[in-house]
Amino acid sequence: MARETDITVRVNGPLRVSGDFVVRDGSGQGFDLSGRTTISLCRCGHSENKPFCDGSHKRIGFDSMVEAVKLPPLGQ
Repeated sequence: MARETDITVRVNGPLRVSGDFVVRDGSGQGFDLSGRTTISLCRCGHSENKPFCDGSHKRIGFDSMVEAVKLPPLGQ
């Protein structure tokens, strides 16, 4: 049975992804995640290892507080 994918927006940090997932580049090629079931994706844009987080958000003082909201219905 496949594990549910969970994405958590970290305060002042990356997107934390865990579960069953594939990360693909712009041409559709999958990244070799070497068996990882949890990764962090950069949100600050300063990682030297994009799309993955390398902790640069701490160095540059990235500031982003996100709270869950309800999206409008599709098609609106």
